[in-house]
Amino acid sequence: RLVFADGNPEARIMLVGEAPGRDEDIEGLPFVGRSGKLLDRMIGAIGLDRTKVYIANVIPWRPPGNRTPTPQETQICLPFIRRQIELVDPDVLVTLGNPSTQALLGTTEGIMRTRGKWRDYDTGKRTIRAIATFHPAYLLRSPSYKRLSWQDLRAIATVLAV
Repeated sequence: RLVFADGNPEARIMLVGEAPGRDEDIEGLPFVGRSGKLLDRMIGAIGLDRTKVYIANVIPWRPPGNRTPTPQETQICLPFIRRQIELVDPDVLVTLGNPSTQALLGTTEGIMRTRGKWRDYDTGKRTIRAIATFHPAYLLRSPSYKRLSWQDLRAIATVLAV
């Protein structure tokens, strides 16, 4: 099932994950399972909710067996998510986790090195600010990293307040 996006297509902030999981496949919306509940709490902590953000994934369908998308699948979908980012035209792009960070920000470094650092992202119309942070599913498995995500969220809130 296609899991396209959720939230406000005119939002100032866009969050992009890797691919939908089981719950997302069933509901047809991104980030509705356990990691989605955590994401809602994370954005809520900086005064946002799904009416003020736009959420999508690099891959808009659940890979069979919930496996990691292949590099070929990612390359096939990349033009579509890039166009989606261009159309939403947010002020801030947040990549959630290593796969979306590497795909969209063009880095081979891991999430531990890339998270929390501002980068430029060219939408095709203009250059916007982009930042990587941990995927909520990772934070559920490794809660000790929530502190670092909180730093990233505060940085995002500061940029949005300008």
